[in-house]
Amino acid sequence: MARVWVCVGGAVFFLSCLVLHACYSGSLRGDNIPKVLVFTEDGYFLRAWNYTVDTPHGIFVSSTPYEQSVWITDVGSGSYGHTVKKYNSLGDLVQVLGTPGKKGTGLNPLQFDNPAELYVDDTGEIYIVDGDGGLNNRLIKLSQDFMILWLHGENGTGPAKFNIPHGVTLDSVGRVWVADRGNKRLQVFDKDTGEWLGAWDNCFTEEGPSAVRFTPDGKYLIVAQLNLSRLSVLVAPPSGSIGDCSVISTIQLADQVLPHLLEVDKKTGAVYVAEIGAKQVQKYIPVHSRTPAFEA
Repeated sequence: MARVWVCVGGAVFFLSCLVLHACYSGSLRGDNIPKVLVFTEDGYFLRAWNYTVDTPHGIFVSSTPYEQSVWITDVGSGSYGHTVKKYNSLGDLVQVLGTPGKKGTGLNPLQFDNPAELYVDDTGEIYIVDGDGGLNNRLIKLSQDFMILWLHGENGTGPAKFNIPHGVTLDSVGRVWVADRGNKRLQVFDKDTGEWLGAWDNCFTEEGPSAVRFTPDGKYLIVAQLNLSRLSVLVAPPSGSIGDCSVISTIQLADQVLPHLLEVDKKTGAVYVAEIGAKQVQKYIPVHSRTPAFEA
């Protein structure tokens, strides 16, 4: 059975194994409420868990033939906050990255301050954007055993510098895409070396992207813009130069819906959007046409 997981915090994630994790923030954050809610793909509630989670923000499901792991970035100021945590599918804590309850900039030991989102690739390597308004503005790549492989970590507007890096994903040709929200651009890096490959900023003159994911065929990017309450479909570049940004369609949501983070089902192409203004998760189904379009 396909399952939908909703954690009270800030993101949406769907893996090819047909498990969706959706995380939304708002007045539901608190000490005496479940932080992770589990639903079927059709929206029927299954269960909840609320263990060692302070204020969840981003969430990602990593599945192998041997295990299914739930990764959560925690931006809370309590005893569990400023960490990246790995759970099993039942909510049992498996691994903690960072110093629980302490924000910081250190690398040994590794510390976070408001880690926004993460992406785990098929090899188990982890990409983390750390800096949803905190001390850090950085992109970190970790190995399977949590060693730092490379890092970009400076506040600024130049290449490989960030101002609120809020979302991160990988494409099929080995590039890392970062939603550099405060700088109103997407930045692109080589996944193996960390080399800066370029940036797209011409599509984001009004507001920067808060989240980015690729369609299953790799031909398009879906981007959320928080305060504009808008989703945009962008043409993905081929291998090589990233070229220029091109928007081919948009989905305008209602005012103050505030799409925060999103995920795309790698099998069906459905788009799941966590909306912190509306305090809900919406599912958009692709409409088959020459130009990609979606309907709720």
